[in-house]
Parts: sequence; C-alpha cells; structure tokens
Amino acid sequence: MYPVDLPAVDDTELNSAAQQYLSTLAATPCSNEWFQCSQTSKVEITARNISQLQLFEDEQPTCVVLALHPPDDQTKVVALYLHGKWWHLDDVLRTSSKSRSGLVSVQTMMERVIVFLLSQVVERPSSGEVLFSLHPRTESCKVLWMDNQAVGFYSVKHKGSLCDGWTSCSYLLPVLDTVLVRRSCRRRGFSLQILVDFCSSFSSEEFLGISSPLSPSMAAVVRSFLQQHEEHRERLYEVEAPGGWTQRRNIWLNIRLDRYHLGIKEGSSPTSGQTQQNKGSISFQQTCEMDHISLSSCNMNTLLLRASAEQQIKPGDMNHGKISLSSKISGTRCNPAVNADVLDCEPLTRSQITVQALKSKDTLSGKHSSDEPEEMQKSAKRSRMTVNL
Repeated sequence: MYPVDLPAVDDTELNSAAQQYLSTLAATPCSNEWFQCSQTSKVEITARNISQLQLFEDEQPTCVVLALHPPDDQTKVVALYLHGKWWHLDDVLRTSSKSRSGLVSVQTMMERVIVFLLSQVVERPSSGEVLFSLHPRTESCKVLWMDNQAVGFYSVKHKGSLCDGWTSCSYLLPVLDTVLVRRSCRRRGFSLQILVDFCSSFSSEEFLGISSPLSPSMAAVVRSFLQQHEEHRERLYEVEAPGGWTQRRNIWLNIRLDRYHLGIKEGSSPTSGQTQQNKGSISFQQTCEMDHISLSSCNMNTLLLRASAEQQIKPGDMNHGKISLSSKISGTRCNPAVNADVLDCEPLTRSQITVQALKSKDTLSGKHSSDEPEEMQKSAKRSRMTVNL
C-alpha cells in the first residue's frame, strides 16, 4: 500500500500531523534518526533538514506537507511525511490500485499532493526554478497513471470559472491550462492521449482553448494531434484569459502560417509533449499587433487560407468597429479597452465566408462593377479584414 491508497485525509489532518511531528522532533533533538534514500545514501532526520512545503497558491488556511532534504541541497526532496511516517518520493507517486490506470480525475488530498510533486518537485530543472505556479486547491486536474505510477497530469480552467482572485472575470470557454509528462515517459504518445481526453471531455463545447503561450514542444504536439484529428482544426484556439474573440488565435491556422517555433525537427517524433508552461497567473502576456491580426478571432481561417493562396493581401482600413488591437493583456485581468461587441461576436457561416472571399477577390483585381452604388462599395471595403503575412 502506498500513501494514495491509504484512507483519505483532509488538509486539516495534514497540517496537524506536520505540526505535531515538528513539536516532537524539537523535544528530542538528539534522536539520531536516519532515512535510507538508497542502498548507498541516507539523510539524517533533523529540524534543519526538514522544510514545510505549501501545497496550494496563497489561500487561507495554508496547507503544508513536511519534506526531507539532503543537508547540502534544500531544493532536493527525498521523502515526504505522510500518514505518520516518512515515504520515499518515488513511493508517494506509486499506487497499488488497479483502478488507477490512464487519466483519472483528482479527488482526494493525496492525489493533489501528487499533482504538487509533479509540477513543483519531480521535474524541477537543474537551475532550481519551478515549472508552474501553485495550483488552487480546487483546480480541476487529471493524473495520468501508467504501470502503477503517476507519469503526468493536466489541469483545466472550466468555462465560467474565475480567471483570478482579484477581478470578476470568468473564462468564456474551457481552457487546457497546464500539461506535464515526466521526462522518463516522453515520446510515448501520452501528450496526444491527454489532448484526446481533453477534447472528448468537452464534446458539447463548440470551441476549446489551450492557454497562451504555447511552448515549442506543446505546439509540436498540437500540430501532430490536429494532423490526425481534422475535426478539431476549427475548434482549438490559443487563448489568453478570459478568452474573448480578440484573445483567441486559431492554432491550426497559425501552424499553417509558421507562427510557432516547433520543438522538434521535421520528420522526428512530435509526441514528446513535455511541458506546457501555462499557469494562468503568470503566462498570459500576448500582445496584439496591428500587422499580426489573427482572423481566427472571427473564425475566418477558411477565408484567409483561400485568399493567401491566390494573392498577397495588402493591409486595409482596420479602424472600422473601433477595435483596440495594440493593448497588452497582462496576467489574467480583463482588458477594459476590448470592445464588448468583439467579445460577443458570432463566427461567420461557411456561406458568409465564401461571399466575403469572392468580394475580396473581385476588389483586389479591380473588378468592381461600374454601376454598383458608391455606398455599397464603401460598405464592402469596410467589411474586408486584412492581415500582413
């Protein structure tokens, strides 16, 4: 039996057990206890080798777990104090339950400890920096179990959930927020499995998001996924919180336009999917530029691909509608300058896209009808959206 298989505990019990152990240790400073890390190394269990790790982002009450470190490296964790004893880190990430296989929703406190270890401890780079900020205690997560061990996880921001703790902004669509697969388990298709699970979990939603910015490895995984699943090409968007239409970019369109630096070489396996470093509180820093407008914000990818194949589109008049495209969206705060009409705009139908494509082609080739009313010509000019490729 491993910690995740033992009777469930809550954060209050976890905190009280940690404080009680520290009090006992302070009362007997010369206990001369050691923890056997491996056959060749062990660590003395003393107050100076123990730290309290905060499990969740700044919330009250604080929830901590005791971690044992080597005396010469406080960033390395060799054991956790759980259920009244010290457990080797590898054992905390294991299970003896056959029901834990594949992607399993996080329900218990011990499963949240596992998400914490994966995101903060196990895959920590040699530089010592963490991959993600702390998750909220109620974050929606799934752990990927394979061969009785936790090999990865992903988290989701649900539609309607708050973007942060200091504004009233809520997500306008489900967003895949963080993804991690352990280094020892990469290039085995697990990241593709996560994307399939995410899309199927929200089958009733017309649009889904992946939080911005996409890391090179994640962009490569998404490309491989969309090559295999064409039905999701107009469904997946790179999203900045809260996910209005001016805060979305169609991923497949931007892959076709070479807007991503893919983390693989052409012809190599794209399924590594190592880490998507997309914590909403630190990563949403995308700037909209006038000469890099994504037509995916109104589902115009079909029009753009057709038009760009025929001729180079020249910049046009983008002042109509008073859309602010130069403001930077930092953190997960809502941008008050974003036009409300843009956030609520409806995607164009295929017939509307075809009509606009024909109008654009005729206009660029100088084939306006001479007897067409002047007001209609002006209206057609205002309705055309352009992009600098």
